[in-house]
Amino acid sequence: MTNSKKIVIISGGSRGLGFDMVKFCLDNGFGVATFSRTKSDDITHLENKYNDSLIFGEFDINDSSAMQSFIKEVAKVGNIHALINNAAIGQDHLLANMSVDVINRIISTNLTSSILLTRLVLKRMMLANNGGRIINISSICGTRGFTALTVYSATKGAMDAFTRSLAREVGERNILVNSIAPGFFSSEMSAVLTDEQLGTIVRRTPTGRLTEPKDVVAALNFLLIEESNITGQTIYVDGGAGV
Repeated sequence: MTNSKKIVIISGGSRGLGFDMVKFCLDNGFGVATFSRTKSDDITHLENKYNDSLIFGEFDINDSSAMQSFIKEVAKVGNIHALINNAAIGQDHLLANMSVDVINRIISTNLTSSILLTRLVLKRMMLANNGGRIINISSICGTRGFTALTVYSATKGAMDAFTRSLAREVGERNILVNSIAPGFFSSEMSAVLTDEQLGTIVRRTPTGRLTEPKDVVAALNFLLIEESNITGQTIYVDGGAGV
């Protein structure tokens, strides 16, 4: 990767929405540094296609040592322009039936480790003094209640609050901080919902369909590429389901 490239760091980029965002950034000329617990065939394909623009790390976001080493290596090869906090795990149990270990892992993965990753990236951005973008992938669950998604929802609501406060902290450095809150779409994250529940959500959605990754990528395009004075906001991409 050449030093002239602007680098976008994306957590959890090997599959699903994360992969779509990795591909979007590469297609638009950014260098991309992404990581996840396992490497997918799709990422291997992109490495072959964009061998000078893609850096991949195979580790868990909760591995703080690996994460620090990864950010250090990324900073050596280019200017870190943006961070997309995408890595997250879901929930498929009622709170009363969840173990403490599972609760702690959801909070650590979806919230604590994302905050720590942001801290590492912010230090690099501030040293470079070139501004930047931080985009947190939240969820409609952060503002609406759903059965069997209590802890997951709590982490997403907290990420939206984190977004608003961090935007105030770093606005004078020309670092814009926003959240994208997708509605439900077909993925591992919505597997906890039954067909009946998903059908109900569709019927109550003004656009009459679930969210698709391309809808989220459209919001990413605006927040990552367009020049704006927008910060501290949560952009809902849910077809009006939360109205």
